[in-house]
Amino acid sequence: MKRKHQRLAFVLFSLALMAFASTLLLRAFRDNLIFFYTPTQWQEHKANATAGTELRLGGLVKQGSIHTDGTGSVTFIITDLSQEVMATYRGLLPNLFREGQGVVAQGSFDDAGVLHARTILAKHDENYMPKEVVDQLKKSGRWQH
Repeated sequence: MKRKHQRLAFVLFSLALMAFASTLLLRAFRDNLIFFYTPTQWQEHKANATAGTELRLGGLVKQGSIHTDGTGSVTFIITDLSQEVMATYRGLLPNLFREGQGVVAQGSFDDAGVLHARTILAKHDENYMPKEVVDQLKKSGRWQH
């Protein structure tokens, strides 16, 4: 084999090896990605999702929707003022969690379409709301600063 052909074989082998390594790396990232949705975006994408897929859902806690039971479980509705999603959470809620305030719930959906949250993030001051939620509220014409 000529030196020119050896060099070409080495370059092609290196490219194939990098492609294989990149594929493995991207597959590992795919398993750890957690996507953020508003309730409207979730309604559009839920047909493509499988039950148990981990995601973050953000919006406002609907007025009058927080219900607690004696076992420490809380049920509430997350809304972006155009769509609503039922969510449940078991555990201690952040102090700033209340009706009408921004919330991001991380968890997975069951077959009935209920979000079983494992983590609840409430807004930390008067000015914070996730950018995606603000954009959705502005698009629906219901944004109040």
